[in-house]
Amino acid sequence: MNLKYDFHIHSCLSPCADNDMTPGNIAGMAFINELQAVALTDHNSCKNCEAFLEALKPYGIFGICGMELTTAEEVHVVCLFPSLTDAMDFDAYVSERQIQIPNRTDIFGNQLLYAPGDELKGEYESLLISATDITFSEVPACVSRFHGIHIPAHLERPSDSLISNLGFIPQDAQFKLFEINHPDQAKDIIDSHPYLARKPWLTDSDAHQLHVIKDSSSPYTIDVAELSFEGIFGPYL
Repeated sequence: MNLKYDFHIHSCLSPCADNDMTPGNIAGMAFINELQAVALTDHNSCKNCEAFLEALKPYGIFGICGMELTTAEEVHVVCLFPSLTDAMDFDAYVSERQIQIPNRTDIFGNQLLYAPGDELKGEYESLLISATDITFSEVPACVSRFHGIHIPAHLERPSDSLISNLGFIPQDAQFKLFEINHPDQAKDIIDSHPYLARKPWLTDSDAHQLHVIKDSSSPYTIDVAELSFEGIFGPYL
């Protein structure tokens, strides 16, 4: 099965995302864009994932609960989970590993929490974009404990990526997939880091606005065994 996907999307819970990135609006845009599978990956939180899964049901789109984790080195890592329960257990674990700093909405933006039915239920008070004390080397064990997969995010970027922040790929790195947001830069980053040549890669939108979400015109699709978490990521778990 050739899958049209976007596995890196932020809702309005991420302070850097637009307020109209509600779970319902994201689901609707994914349907308009003819995507078959999408993941919600807010910064250091899975708290809008339940509303996201509910919003996708009328459209028949496969939803994945996830998070864009910020490590102690401020490396961004997309973490995806097979169930809402796993995602929320990971959410609780990460909350304990993050410094609790009050969010300043006038500086960072709102962090809006939604209930199923696209109902606004409040704001998350602690700043979500601050780093956790989870190091990059700890990530594989942390994520696998909750049955998930970790994918270093946007490796081509000059900030917040594994390569930009560490300057190298650790010898003990255990990731089996990596992400590129701008496919035209994939060759340069792979040529500069031969370790990556042995790994498949995904291209996602990292959307913080509705119009940025990938659509079916993207030539970057993946072949999967079936439309399930294991069918998509089984070879990389």
